[in-house]
Amino acid sequence: MEARLDRMETLLQVLIKRQTIKDYYQVEEFARLVGKAPFTCREWCRLGRIKGQKRQSGRGLYPSWAISHQELLRYQKEGLLPDLRRRLA
Repeated sequence: MEARLDRMETLLQVLIKRQTIKDYYQVEEFARLVGKAPFTCREWCRLGRIKGQKRQSGRGLYPSWAISHQELLRYQKEGLLPDLRRRLA
C-alpha cells in the first residue's frame, strides 16, 4: 500500500511539473511540450519559424534560445511562421 502511494505521489509531481506555465521556456522544454527534437526547435528559432530570443544563459560563447509562453500558444494554435527564405528565392 505504501509503495502504491509513493508511486502515485511521484506521478502527481510529474503532472504538476508538466503543467507549470513559465514566462519563457528553454529549447529542450519547448521541444518536449511540442513533441519535437531540441535540434529542430533550435533550427526553427534560427530560421525565424518560431519567435525565440537569445539569452546569455547558454554555454560559453553561445547564448541559448528562450521561447515565450505566448509563442508556445501561438505555435500550438497556428503552427510555424512562414519560411522567409522561400519568398526571397
